[in-house]
Amino acid sequence: MSRSPQIEDLLREAAPQVLAAVVRRYRDFADSEDAVQEALLAAATQWPGEGVPDNPGGWLIQVAVRRLTDHIRSDLARRRREAAAIARDPVDEGDPDGQASDDTLLLLFMCCHPALTSSSAIALTLRAVGGLTTAEIANAFLVPEATMAQRISRAKQSIKQSGVPFELPGERERTKRLTSVLHVLYLIFNEGYASSIGPDLQRRDLANEAIRLTRAVRNLLPEDGEVAGLLALMLLTDARRPARTGADGELIPLARQDRALWDRKAISEGVALLSETLARGSIGVYQLQAAIAAVHDEAACHEETDWPQILALYGLLERMSDNPMVTLNRAIAVAMVHGPRAGLERLAVLDDDERLARHHRLDAVRAHLHEMNGDLRAAGAHYLAAAARTTSLPERDYLRAQAARLAAAPES
Repeated sequence: MSRSPQIEDLLREAAPQVLAAVVRRYRDFADSEDAVQEALLAAATQWPGEGVPDNPGGWLIQVAVRRLTDHIRSDLARRRREAAAIARDPVDEGDPDGQASDDTLLLLFMCCHPALTSSSAIALTLRAVGGLTTAEIANAFLVPEATMAQRISRAKQSIKQSGVPFELPGERERTKRLTSVLHVLYLIFNEGYASSIGPDLQRRDLANEAIRLTRAVRNLLPEDGEVAGLLALMLLTDARRPARTGADGELIPLARQDRALWDRKAISEGVALLSETLARGSIGVYQLQAAIAAVHDEAACHEETDWPQILALYGLLERMSDNPMVTLNRAIAVAMVHGPRAGLERLAVLDDDERLARHHRLDAVRAHLHEMNGDLRAAGAHYLAAAARTTSLPERDYLRAQAARLAAAPES
């Protein structure tokens, strides 16, 4: 029996909260994740025929705990652990909503565990909190899917063997884990705003969850400038979401978006947050990215964009961050200020960067700059190369359409 899209959305939204609740009680990430996956599978099988229960989260927690208890009972050495866990924190099979937000935030900090490297912590959190598939996480990290699967598996084992308790860390430990937490939230938002794989350009559930969790972290650390900067960046970027797709879900690039559709309330909140945090004097990478987003959002039209200011901000950001995507975006700003040839020259430094060697964005940007430079044949070739490399169907269709448009253009 096929499951409904509504049930799929409900399960995707509930999964991290249920996992957090089970891990919080049993202190075992790997076994808890297995049990929650079994509960989700049971729901996907039963709910279409039997109906969704009044309390879906409580149902999932109850089934997951039952599965986990069965696993524990099958292992004599773990019986004492089961009894201790139940005695310490009896399972509440009722409404989990009052605990859901705290549990998800707890899971976020727990996944950024001291036993893990930063990259492993981020990958694990994207899986557990963000609900991303291994393929989506691999795409975000620019590594093969098999490599990412091994990394996630090793992360689970490292946590299990470390013996470090699963609990919300104290203030000092939270500060140590904050860099990983913010990067995780940034990647979850990016995957929601521009899905790297599948038929949809955007996954609103992920973008909204990233914004919600970033607000929760800001409530926890209200004086941290980079937390505020990340939240501002998300709001200023997400404000454009209503204008990014057409009636049939097709991609609409920034230059052609109807800015009347942009969410002005979100833009105002983002600008206010950014102004507040920049006034404190300490500037980080998320604040700089938010400032770039604000320049785009405050332009009345694409032609009025302050590209020299954007180029200056990207220059600062590139000096602070070893991120090839920053260099890629800076090349676009260089082209807008100094011309497409200068932008193409900047792109050349990325040809030997393994992180972007086969990424579709490099070909897509090169195609755009060649088109600006009047070399339609080279532009068309790079549009097709980018289309062949992307796993996002809307992006693929857009890139192919650009190549077809140039192929049909009259010879100059």
